[in-house]
Amino acid sequence: MNESQTKVSRRHFLTSGSICLAGAVASGCKTLQSTAPEPIIDIHQHLGYSGRTDEAFLNHQRTMGITRTILLPAGREVNSASTHEGISNGLQAKCLGNEPCYQFAKTHRQHYLFGANEVPDLPDAAQEIDKYLKLGAVVIAEQKFGVESDSREMEKLYELAAQYRVPILMHWQVKMYNYGFERFHKVLEKYPKTTFIGHAQTWWANIDKGYKDDASNLYPKGPVIPGGITDRYLTDYPNMFGDLSAGSGLNALTRDEEHARAFLQRHQDKLIYGSDCSDSVGVGPQCQGAQTIAAVRRLAGSKQIERKLLYGNAKKVFRI
Repeated sequence: MNESQTKVSRRHFLTSGSICLAGAVASGCKTLQSTAPEPIIDIHQHLGYSGRTDEAFLNHQRTMGITRTILLPAGREVNSASTHEGISNGLQAKCLGNEPCYQFAKTHRQHYLFGANEVPDLPDAAQEIDKYLKLGAVVIAEQKFGVESDSREMEKLYELAAQYRVPILMHWQVKMYNYGFERFHKVLEKYPKTTFIGHAQTWWANIDKGYKDDASNLYPKGPVIPGGITDRYLTDYPNMFGDLSAGSGLNALTRDEEHARAFLQRHQDKLIYGSDCSDSVGVGPQCQGAQTIAAVRRLAGSKQIERKLLYGNAKKVFRI
């Protein structure tokens, strides 16, 4: 092709491209946007969860439509009162620790971030967490140990979270993990610069004012009376947020859908999507994380609220 032919051909290409672009804009950019999925941030997933392989995990997150995932590591494996003599090692689910999560996120840095964690009453717990916060961890989590939630060991972690401006995610389960949920308001008041994220059975059961902490009834069913401890913590404390993940979060949304619609409306700026599911499917009734996404979309009440819950709130809280 000679020079004059090249100029004509290039002019034709640019003109045609401009016409196509204008046409796409005029038609609402359907051509340009049709293949771009809406972003979803999953703030709660684990490597090695119940023996799941890395390949199965990657496929699971892609199938769910997740665009960014935060990996929450376990602490070291130790036999102590705080791990119930080893029962809660691996977050009681064979989950992997700090270094594997850090390395995985480094390898897949476009789509994965990582947290930092440790058994809180180990003498060097704060130092271990600090090491990974320096490497870029975006959360201290998942704190799932048999300790008093207002103990000095935990307070050191709250101070560290405030120092690094990262949230700390708490697994609340009566008589098992993070004791003292009913008095946690004192911690929220004492550490106003620390961002806390509530998760798990006791956290979600206590959306109901009529619920009494009961280790034999961690997934209560039926109508919810608004005004439970969790509802009040979210309302009264700017530094308290909620993680919608796991069977406990899904149960809270589906046990009383009329209440759930009002709850999501009321706390639309305080609730964040997470999956916390161990399956390798990523879709349908076998995948609790996919069911939670579907429940959020069904119950959010507006597209604006849905996008906050599935993306916007996580982006803000984790400074992604």
